[in-house]
Amino acid sequence: MDLKLTNVSPVLTDPAPINKSRIGIHSSLLPYSQSGASFSSGLLTMPRKKPGKLDDVRSNGWLDAMISSSPPRKKMLKDFNFEVDSDDRDIGYISWVVKHPSALNSFEQIISRARNKKIAMFLDYDGTLSQIVDDPDCAFMSDEMRSAVRNLAKHVPTAIISGRSRDKVYELVGLTELYYAGSHGMDIMCPVGGRESADPSSCIKTTDQQGKEVNLFQPAREFLPMIDEVFRTLVENTKDIKGAKVENHKFCASVHYRNVDEKNWPTIAQCVHDVLDGYPQLRLTHGRKVLEVRPLINWNKGKAVEFLLDSLGLSKSDDVLPVYIGDDKTDEDAFKVLREGNQGYGILVSSVPKETKAVFSLKDPSEVKQFLNCLVRWRRQSEV
Repeated sequence: MDLKLTNVSPVLTDPAPINKSRIGIHSSLLPYSQSGASFSSGLLTMPRKKPGKLDDVRSNGWLDAMISSSPPRKKMLKDFNFEVDSDDRDIGYISWVVKHPSALNSFEQIISRARNKKIAMFLDYDGTLSQIVDDPDCAFMSDEMRSAVRNLAKHVPTAIISGRSRDKVYELVGLTELYYAGSHGMDIMCPVGGRESADPSSCIKTTDQQGKEVNLFQPAREFLPMIDEVFRTLVENTKDIKGAKVENHKFCASVHYRNVDEKNWPTIAQCVHDVLDGYPQLRLTHGRKVLEVRPLINWNKGKAVEFLLDSLGLSKSDDVLPVYIGDDKTDEDAFKVLREGNQGYGILVSSVPKETKAVFSLKDPSEVKQFLNCLVRWRRQSEV
């Protein structure tokens, strides 16, 4: 679908082709063929304006996507210790767990495949290592979870892949033993000497917190001024919507509506729609009660997993078992990579049924902590 700088409404799928020569993005990162619309490399200044017609966000599916990605709160069914709101949901969850069994209950199956192999662990942050909270700035991981992750990293390569900025997720986790990928994998700090096939213009050498030389891979670096501009415009245009919060995650901008009254969801959706109407080179994705604006390049958490495996020298080895644990729709790209290549296991963190490419499931961060501790104990025993 061709989006030009006209009155065409931005869409959730079939994003516009990009003329690579206008923004200097390496062709391997472009998602579709290079024929189609071109656009000026000059950044657009978006004036603050009133939201357009709310029919826009209803007709193109934005509002439906917001609602479907933001399930209502459920009652707790104590007998089964998971969330349901009806007997039907109870039965549905049990059926779903049969298809995506608990990683704790399936631990023996997982480690049987891991024997004589090196595990590579990839972890989302929000909803996986920390609870989902109303204020994203207060999504802290517990000391016990931090200890579990630290102990795991002593035995297996461990990386955090988050939608947050790399600096922010490092600040929240605070462990130098890990590898960090922020902005859904568009900002990766990894070892020097890894993936040679990556676009050299996207890699720079720097030093980590311990002074060790590392590579910084940023495939969307050309978009930084544009994301900053969109972020400032979104802050200005949503300032009158009570509960709205806009965050700059460096290579993407997030508009949280968790604390926005549901009757105002169409307003905030229309507001984002109006801003993106002038940026066909950006796309919209959804998370848990968050709208995320990202560069329209062929890069996601799944590609970040592949890149990190290459950087760690683990991508062409049959004795590696990658495991990815995440809770959100953006983690599905990583689950898909591991499932399609039969490389490893995706584990979805959810207490309600969801469509997923993950093989196994865990209910919440407390079960994630149990699973990581089980891996640590198993690794310690196998190394004796």
